[in-house]
Amino acid sequence: MSATFSKEEKAAMKAAVAEEKASKKSADLEAACLAAIGEMTGSDKELAETLHGLVKEHTSLGAKTWYGMPAYTNAEGKVVVFFQSAAKFKVRYATIGFQEDANLDEGNFWPSSYAVTKLTAEDQQRLVELLKKAVSEA
Repeated sequence: MSATFSKEEKAAMKAAVAEEKASKKSADLEAACLAAIGEMTGSDKELAETLHGLVKEHTSLGAKTWYGMPAYTNAEGKVVVFFQSAAKFKVRYATIGFQEDANLDEGNFWPSSYAVTKLTAEDQQRLVELLKKAVSEA
């Protein structure tokens, strides 16, 4: 394990600091989210746009960026779901992840993130179900 951070990890940390400052200044957090999506290319951009549309259509979550990635928050401002592009960390799939404030608990063992390379209509329906469950009252 390396004691130094990668270029991508350093960029994510800088983005987190800038996001914290922006949130304190009541900046347009959704515009920042859309800008982050706009900077993506290829399937990452398509997947992020699809997730954004599903979140906006089916939940009351607010959009922002989180470590430079699109993220969606509850009324308390806590990240519930986020998107991580494949290109950002040079991996073969994007990730849709749920944070601890997502109400997805299923007993003692449940997934909190999903690898995604494409979102078919069936996949989108499953994602909508997860999003609705994530924001439901526990």
